[in-house]
Amino acid sequence: MRAVAYEKPQDITSETSLVDVERPMPEARGHDLLVEIKAISVNPVDTKVRKSREAVAGGLVQLGWDAAGVVKAVGGDVTLFRPGDEVFYAGVINRDGTNAEYHLVDERIVGRKPKSLNFAQAAALPLTSITAYEMLFDRLQVKDPVPGDFRSILIIGGAGGVSSIAIQLARQLTDLTVVATSSRPETAEWVKSLGAHHVVSHSKPLPEQFKALGLTPGFVFSTTHTDQHVAGIAEIIAPQGRFGLIDDPVELNVKPFKGKSASVRWESMFTRAVFGTSDMIEQHKLLNEVSELVDAGKIRTTAAESYGTINAANLRRAHQQIESHTTIGKIVLEGF
Repeated sequence: MRAVAYEKPQDITSETSLVDVERPMPEARGHDLLVEIKAISVNPVDTKVRKSREAVAGGLVQLGWDAAGVVKAVGGDVTLFRPGDEVFYAGVINRDGTNAEYHLVDERIVGRKPKSLNFAQAAALPLTSITAYEMLFDRLQVKDPVPGDFRSILIIGGAGGVSSIAIQLARQLTDLTVVATSSRPETAEWVKSLGAHHVVSHSKPLPEQFKALGLTPGFVFSTTHTDQHVAGIAEIIAPQGRFGLIDDPVELNVKPFKGKSASVRWESMFTRAVFGTSDMIEQHKLLNEVSELVDAGKIRTTAAESYGTINAANLRRAHQQIESHTTIGKIVLEGF
């Protein structure tokens, strides 16, 4: 089967940083589905792993953690799907990725593709939806109010893939006032179009802007550059508030949160699948809920730009765009 992979970490400007290869056809066993990949999308994790992960001697690293496709075969323990089903999912970081014609994935982290979306539009959703949903409802527990009148949430990095879904989920599934950050007119318009009640600039001090809004956020969700904002977050967050992040700051001083008894919570959407947790099937359930919300017209895909067919040249271009940190929404690729 055709796939895109690499042998060693390199700068994306190198023509061998991602290459077109032929790989053996995988075989579905146990809880695995064999999925014929119709479309993928690219996430920051793709670029981070490409820069750091070494292949096993003589092997290849195959990236990709977002896909939509059709089930072609199922393992002996599969009960949730059958061949012919259209699915979408985000895979797991310790197995081969989705940048291939066929891919194995555990059924318990797979959802039914929204009927109202094509494969490319659906492929933009899984990883960001899982991350946003788990952060909002499992980590920050936004349906459990912070004591006091603190019914607002700040989402930092509002135009990114995760934030673009988090804004929509918060608007549709909670009564929170949603405040999101942007830094450019085009990102501010994107954030507003997704449903944010207020937009503030993450290039200016947050405390002054929140004072002007007259809000004290009970919840803060930081998706990027957390180290640049942590002091401001600690200043504006409500007493006993909840602060969650998904990026990887080199240093994170949480001491300023002590005086307010504010909690600090991390989210990694791969945790359940990597560790095979007893509640792993929650990702199947939440993806089905997202699919239903899409088909009901309550949330929309965040696919923003197509980079053409799935091949090494187009994926290198997508990685370069992701690394520019100016991407709005999601980049998708479709077909081989």
